[in-house]
Amino acid sequence: MKKAIGLKYDGTDAPKVVSRGFEELAEEIIAAAKDAGVLVHEDPELANFLAKLDVGEEIPREVYVIIAELISFATWLNLKA
Repeated sequence: MKKAIGLKYDGTDAPKVVSRGFEELAEEIIAAAKDAGVLVHEDPELANFLAKLDVGEEIPREVYVIIAELISFATWLNLKA
């Protein structure tokens, strides 16, 4: 099953789920993210874990490191552009 989970980090609190969708809605979320220049990272295990969260919910501490690495990488990419 195709999954897409959108996260937002405001620099103060933990990242939060801002979108979540499956199958066709997942494809729409991914397309919108790419169109907006947002980093799209494909990781089925991470997606399965995050898909259990509701929109508006902060990510749990168990995934802080991996999400921090992704945010850092996205920031680095934006600085290079």
